[in-house]
Amino acid sequence: MSSHHRPYIQLAPSVNTTTIVTTTTTTTTYAPIPLPPLPAPSSPKDPKAYPLLRAHLPRSLRQFPLVFPGGSRATFRDGEVGEEEMHEEEEVVCGAGWTMLKRDEEGQAQKDVGLAEAIERYGRKRSYSNENMMEGIEAIPGLVTNTPPRKRAKPAPIMPPINTAAPPSPLPSPHGSPSPESIWPSAPPSGHSSPQPPQAPIQPDVSMTALMSLPALLAHYSNLPPQLQSHVLLTFLRHSPLSVLRTLHSILTPTLARDFLTLLPPELVSHVLSFLSFSDLARASRVSKAWRAIIDSDAVLWRDLLKATKIWFGHGSEIAFKDAMFARQRREGLCEGALPPPHPYKILFKSRHLTRTRWVQNQNPKRLTFPAHGRSVVTCLIFSHGRIISASDDHSIHVYSPVTGELLRSLDGHEGGVWALAATKNTLVSGSTDRTVRIWDLSTGRCTHVFGGHTSTVRCLAIVKPEWVDVENDDGTISREKWPKRPLIVTGSRDHTLRVWTLPKPGDDEYRCYGADDTEVDPSEEDVEDNPYHKLHLEGHEHAVRALAARGRTLVSGSYDCTVRIWDIITGNCKWTLQGHTQKVYSVVLDINRNLACSGSMDGTVRVWNLHNGHCQHMLAGHTSLVGLLGLSPSYLVSAAADSTLRVWDPDTGEHHHTLAAHNGAITCFQHDEFKVLSGSDGTLKMWDIRDGTQVRDLLTGIVGVWQVVFEGRWCVAASNRMDSTVLDVWDFGTEEGDDEWVGEPPGGVYDEDSDEEDEDEQAEVDAMDQDLDGAMPSDMEDTVDDQEFEHIEGDDDRLADWRESDEDGTVPSAQGSVMSVSSPYQNDRNRSRSLGARLVSRGPASAGPSSIVRLPPGNDETPTRPRIRHVNMSHRRR
Repeated sequence: MSSHHRPYIQLAPSVNTTTIVTTTTTTTTYAPIPLPPLPAPSSPKDPKAYPLLRAHLPRSLRQFPLVFPGGSRATFRDGEVGEEEMHEEEEVVCGAGWTMLKRDEEGQAQKDVGLAEAIERYGRKRSYSNENMMEGIEAIPGLVTNTPPRKRAKPAPIMPPINTAAPPSPLPSPHGSPSPESIWPSAPPSGHSSPQPPQAPIQPDVSMTALMSLPALLAHYSNLPPQLQSHVLLTFLRHSPLSVLRTLHSILTPTLARDFLTLLPPELVSHVLSFLSFSDLARASRVSKAWRAIIDSDAVLWRDLLKATKIWFGHGSEIAFKDAMFARQRREGLCEGALPPPHPYKILFKSRHLTRTRWVQNQNPKRLTFPAHGRSVVTCLIFSHGRIISASDDHSIHVYSPVTGELLRSLDGHEGGVWALAATKNTLVSGSTDRTVRIWDLSTGRCTHVFGGHTSTVRCLAIVKPEWVDVENDDGTISREKWPKRPLIVTGSRDHTLRVWTLPKPGDDEYRCYGADDTEVDPSEEDVEDNPYHKLHLEGHEHAVRALAARGRTLVSGSYDCTVRIWDIITGNCKWTLQGHTQKVYSVVLDINRNLACSGSMDGTVRVWNLHNGHCQHMLAGHTSLVGLLGLSPSYLVSAAADSTLRVWDPDTGEHHHTLAAHNGAITCFQHDEFKVLSGSDGTLKMWDIRDGTQVRDLLTGIVGVWQVVFEGRWCVAASNRMDSTVLDVWDFGTEEGDDEWVGEPPGGVYDEDSDEEDEDEQAEVDAMDQDLDGAMPSDMEDTVDDQEFEHIEGDDDRLADWRESDEDGTVPSAQGSVMSVSSPYQNDRNRSRSLGARLVSRGPASAGPSSIVRLPPGNDETPTRPRIRHVNMSHRRR
């Protein structure tokens, strides 16, 4: 009880009725009677010593009725009971079209009668009463003949101060009431034969005496030794009925309970919680905010739970997720009053648990189907930040909502089919058969940059984000460094070369290459020296670059020259030329944590390369045709081939786990994680359990062909051909509201999160990187070229007939065939009306202007496979 509040007794109003000619009822209300305050404990600020001092008492103990002798009623109220609980608000009586007005409160208000005044009235009524008077009626002059002579009223004696050492008088009054003997008479004066006088407002009893003497009793009790205090309380409890004991139990139990999780050391708390299952932990986190914070923030608990349930995959995947989540939490901040965010390992456990269960148990996920790109083939499909981004050979890029299927953006600008896409946040990079690389702002749909320089189709590209990697120094030591210093773009082309560009940040100066807005000018004639974003031109391959993968400082490229090259994208040096494949290389993957790369070739083999020494660690044989697609996760390497099968391997040992064989045609697309594989082929999209190699279900059946498939978290998107039209199917495997916290893990473990701290010293780091580039620039990149320029056109090597040589019928399906998909390397790039063949392009002397020949956008089947040689001093160089 607060020291600012005192308990009191509220007397019930007294009602007197007088009947003469009419009946008059008078109600007298009494002011509250304050009770003596209780003494404070010796150390009131110590909740451990006095745990019940601030305990919440039930309403039955804070306010209860009292009945005194004679029938007088009162209400005991604790001092903490608000005044608003004493008076109920008068209800407004109203009806349709009428309202009863309240009475004038000033005229009708009644004054509360204090206890002293009530006693004085009682004394007057008793002295003036006679046998003819009705009980409770004052004498009226003229009506009563035997009225005794009036006497002057004696002043009320002043109450002496209350002695806390002894029980006080039954009813002290702050206004100086008469003594208890004069206030509470037990009989009328002697010799008086008149009827009993009206009853006093209250007759004291043991309840009033106990309330008045409670401070003194408490003071005596506080001075007793603890053993005697316990004995006294136990004596009281022994004489208490069951209802009293139940009330005390309801107060003592929650007050004396101890939260062991908040009292034990964190190490013991983590050990105790480690015996609980995930479902038990979820229920325990709902007990209180303190438990929620303790459970959610325990990294060791969730790490051990990940390992115990066999969903801890290692190889840096958990660390990458943790760093990404911490960066996201720093960027989003913490709302005022909100609970601290959970540890990333807790988010990871929940996400992986949902991924493992929802995709199998949810047999009827939400599905949305909508048309896209007309009848054109979907060449690229990615899912980024809740957006579906698709590219097509109709030169367009579309952005869709996975929830509604609405077309959010249509990115137009390329003059050829778009064959490569990569996105980070609101920035999209695209490569096309028009030989340009374009940078798009997804928030506005604008093309902010156009890079030229490649002389043939940009067939593959990647965005390389800064990350911590192990770097071997000249003395053989290994240091941990962050590379690159700022995001880069790496592009591979059929002109046999790769190029490295700086990824423009939002707000950077826009740049458009020479001929970007003029269809009559070839953008390949761009002088990259004018482009401030161009960093490196990597030459060495002798044929088209078909695939690439890049992380940190390492770039892996696969070419039709049957080789795989390992580059340092900071210096431009070719560290290794990996030879072993006997036919064209169509796919590569990179794992910088294991320091290995994998390549798939038309020779039907998959090779695993050691990046430390450039040796082939494993040659994985088993496929009987072109291995055009590869996927790598922490535990599995998956290869897809034209022999209609997928194979699951161990990337560390090269052991073959499973062969996924149920398709009837070449695998056109697939994606996998640690739980499942989704693969598309001749009109079917299948889901497999990657752990045991069994088929789980068919997501799509009865269609012409599946172009692309991609999934992340709860979402799955597939592009397919039906009835001569292209459609997108979207599945949502989430089932509950809590599934909103389901965070997907992107393929390769490359997250789209970074820290704001990275921008502080970024410029100095970029300058240092530029110095590395200048000091290690290959000499052959500075050589001048011959004055004579030529163009040699070869037939496209990326054709279905090249790898289906073993087919019995020897036929080549058309671009709309059921076994052809642009995501796979074994197909016609597009069904075009223009014929293939060599085409000479004549140019005037160096001093002349641009060629007068109109250059149409090149197709995949028409682009050159050798780099063009330009005059150094071209007059049409971009100024």
